[in-house]
Order: sequence, then C-alpha cells, then structure tokens
Amino acid sequence: MTATKSTPASRLAATWERLHRRPGGKWLFSRLLGRFTPYTGTIGARVEDLGPGYARIRMRDRPAVRNHLNSIHAIALANLGEVTSGLAMQSTLPPDVRGIVTGLDVEYIRKARGTLIAESRCTPPVVTGLTDAQAVAEIRNSEGELVTRVTARWRLAPL
Repeated sequence: MTATKSTPASRLAATWERLHRRPGGKWLFSRLLGRFTPYTGTIGARVEDLGPGYARIRMRDRPAVRNHLNSIHAIALANLGEVTSGLAMQSTLPPDVRGIVTGLDVEYIRKARGTLIAESRCTPPVVTGLTDAQAVAEIRNSEGELVTRVTARWRLAPL
C-alpha cells in the first residue's frame, strides 16, 4: 500500500469537500480555517467558494474591522486578500509541493465599506525545484467596485 502525503493543502481541500454542501458547512469550514490560522480568523471572513486555483471569500463590515476613518482597516483588507489568494494557491498545489508566502503587495484603490467580496484565481507553475509564483486577490464592494488588490508572492518547492 502506498502512503499518501498529508499536507495542509490536501487536508484543506478534503475538509472543504466534506463540509461545503452541508447546511452550515461553509460557516463551519470558515471557523475551522480561522482556528487553523488564528490571525486570519480575527476578520470573521466566510469562504463562499473554493476550487482548484480559485477562492471567493466574503467579509462583513463591522466595528471590529473598522478604522478611525469609518472604513474597513487597511490591514483587515490585506488579511482578506492574503487568505483569499492563499486558499486559491493552496487549493491547486499538488500533494508533493509546499508553499510559503514570501511577500505581499497591497494596493488600496478606494475606501472599503460594506460587505466585501474577495476573489482570486491562479495557476501555479510546474514545480521541480524552488519556484516563485504569484497569486492576486481582488476585493470589491457590494457595488462591484474594486477597492483593494493584493498580490502574494509565493516560494514553492517539492516536498
């Protein structure tokens, strides 16, 4: 019998597949993600959709993520973009590849207010050695206006 490597990415995908179609499953998956990555859990985001190379996450506007300008805090936006791009990247990595974020570029385009939707699509390169890749998340307000773009730089490597 061949042993299958268990990576955070493979466990994440398996948990999503097990939960997302069940009543309350997306909520539970989002809470588990917040426990697995506690700082990310502080923004209270909800994973709406997740598939190979794709993630869509919703974040409600609430006092805990606001700043003194009565808009959503810059770091809450960076956190939302990082987790969205990270889920998109992790969900498409083969089980014999691991990755870590090595840099984050955040472009704040307009004040963010109201419920936000972050989306990321990515296609990682073929990884045969240390490889750098990027995943971009775009965050839009309820009117569909782009408020923030987050580019995560990844270092990928075979296990």
